[in-house]
Amino acid sequence: MHLNQTNHYKRNILVVDDTPDNLRLLSAMLTAQGFEVRKALNGKMALTACQMVLPDVILLDIKMPDMDGYQVCQQLKADEKTCEVPVIFISALDDIVDKVKAFDVGGVDYIAKPFHGAEVVLRIENQINLRLLQVQLQEKNFLLQQALDNLKASQVKQIQSEKMVALGQLVAGFAHEINNPISFIYGNLQYAGQYVQDLINLIEAYQQEYPKATPKIQQIAKDIDLNFMITDLQNLIGAMYRGSDRIREIVLALQHFSRHDEAKMKQVNIHEDIENTLVMLQHRLRETADHPAIVVVKDYGKLPLVTCYASELNQVFMHLLNNAIDAIEGGVGNGKWGVGNQFLEGGVGNGEWGVEKQSSTPYSLLPTPQIRIHTELTGLNMVKIAIADNGPGIEESLRSRLFDPFFTTKPVGKGSGLGLSISYQIIVQKHRGQITCTSSVGKGAEFAIKIPIEQ
Repeated sequence: MHLNQTNHYKRNILVVDDTPDNLRLLSAMLTAQGFEVRKALNGKMALTACQMVLPDVILLDIKMPDMDGYQVCQQLKADEKTCEVPVIFISALDDIVDKVKAFDVGGVDYIAKPFHGAEVVLRIENQINLRLLQVQLQEKNFLLQQALDNLKASQVKQIQSEKMVALGQLVAGFAHEINNPISFIYGNLQYAGQYVQDLINLIEAYQQEYPKATPKIQQIAKDIDLNFMITDLQNLIGAMYRGSDRIREIVLALQHFSRHDEAKMKQVNIHEDIENTLVMLQHRLRETADHPAIVVVKDYGKLPLVTCYASELNQVFMHLLNNAIDAIEGGVGNGKWGVGNQFLEGGVGNGEWGVEKQSSTPYSLLPTPQIRIHTELTGLNMVKIAIADNGPGIEESLRSRLFDPFFTTKPVGKGSGLGLSISYQIIVQKHRGQITCTSSVGKGAEFAIKIPIEQ
């Protein structure tokens, strides 16, 4: 609405009546009161006049040829541009049914003919004042909502910043503390393995050079089961070597994930960051007593190095993957993956799981819980990363609020409602990208990120 709040502004009144005498009378009366008056002889002219210049108030006759006042009002209210213009009906029809219909189609007042000029002016001024107050209220509501949104965004940004600093320090310190002893163990295992092999070689040489051992040596060899011990010792050294190597991989993933010393933008390999995040989540992907193992399907495209805030982008990957796992785990309760800890063996290989054998639920084959990660280079020098799950999905009524601060679809105590909001800020505001969600109830959800290759 274009209402001007200055006292010098002439209110624009559109008078619609198919009787020229009525138009002249109303026009003269309202002009004398300081209004700017435009006239229309029929409904079509009235609609055209409203599109050219939006009036402050419309005086509308009911009985007109071709298009009556009710039809004109309905079209005005159906148009986004004119729907808020107050319409006052003026008619010789004074029946209660006519008045009710006038209000039903969107009229705000009704004046029966013959009318008094003072009454018409007073009713017009009342509607103008009401509309002015309504506009002022809308403006104040808008400013309040804007202030609330800014406050929420500021809170989320502060929380996200503090979490990133704390997480980075914790992970970096943790990785550093583990790295020293595990490097010592990993490095010395190589020598220990060689020493063990040398001792085994020495024992075998003794056995060849002195095949007839003394009774005491024979008894000791029998007590410790020398042949088994030699074989098992080699296996133990190999297992310890593989275990320490795995710990080194996790430490490296922790260091890459935190990137504590990399606050600025830099070029990174997106696939490496996704892999490091998956390493951090391995404990949630394994089979448990409540659900089968979650299969991660990787559909990686050929991507160049991407300029980004690496640690913050890793945080987005962590949020999205955690949400996908939460969604899949949420399907356990409704029998989507089966219940209990007795799953049908062989179901993993063919992509299907069964319900617990001893459950009262009838036997059925169910799909494997799965997370699919797809990456590709789009035609607009953008990188797309999509993370999809085959969990219960998200209702359409909730999807529009997913990125609002403090909104969560998880049960009380399971989520703060900040993960997706923080992700939105990181992708949209810090990387000038996009983040969207598509979902069908019962068929899972997919979150897609698009960010420029170069910032």
